[in-house]
Amino acid sequence: MRIVGALWLRNIKLFARNRVQLVLLLIMPFFYLYLLSTIFQSTAVESPINYVLAGIVIIVVFQTSLNIATSTIEDIVSGYMKEVLVSPVKRMQIAAGQMLSSTTIASLQGVLILIIGYFIGMRYTSVLTPLAILGFMIMVGLVFSAFGLFLAAAVKNSQTFQIVSVAITTPITFLCGVYVPLSLLPEGLRYVALFNPMTYATAFFRALSLEKMSLPADELIAEQLAFKVSGFVITPQISILIVFSFGVLFLLLSTLAFSKVDFSRINRTPGSKDIFQQ
Repeated sequence: MRIVGALWLRNIKLFARNRVQLVLLLIMPFFYLYLLSTIFQSTAVESPINYVLAGIVIIVVFQTSLNIATSTIEDIVSGYMKEVLVSPVKRMQIAAGQMLSSTTIASLQGVLILIIGYFIGMRYTSVLTPLAILGFMIMVGLVFSAFGLFLAAAVKNSQTFQIVSVAITTPITFLCGVYVPLSLLPEGLRYVALFNPMTYATAFFRALSLEKMSLPADELIAEQLAFKVSGFVITPQISILIVFSFGVLFLLLSTLAFSKVDFSRINRTPGSKDIFQQ
């Protein structure tokens, strides 16, 4: 646990030192809130501002937790990861430290946004709701940290990773109902969105944050908190099971890939060479 804690603390300190990034991460969500709340006013959503804010919070958690892959790639090409591996440290511990630090940072950002959101009208009638929200943010952070770590272990150089990361995260981000209501998407893309795990994470988090978990199915579907597929209704309760299953799958895949990857073959560019070998 000391090793996991040391890796966790290192990544937390690196994030805390980047104050410009922290400020931007707090400002940009509210820029999107102002921009998107007008779009969602045309839907059947009862409270567009709170609805959009809940979506922005969970997408920030998703994007931040996925960025663990970027830091892992940087650690690999800088040589830091190779130095760690020289020590008697199990790769499972390294993976756990990376994922836990990413989850902590992502959840902290979500909490900060929700605290600011409280002053613009985000209220809860139950004391248990904020605790449930925090628990789900931690869960989403772990799920997509594992997904990001899997991508980092599977990609062989940083340039390729940047392309792969954009190619994967862009459709996940824009086909989950945070930035564009799913009802406004073309029919084909609405079906594609049903295969996106963030669609269900967003729907569940909104239902939880807006305290609408107990609404009838018709009202949940109207507000895009539930989805009807061939007569079957995917409720928020089913949504969290889908997210959990996705997380378990990639938790296993990421630890397996990370334990077998050959770090000596991962370079900054495909043709890069060690400067000391020239």
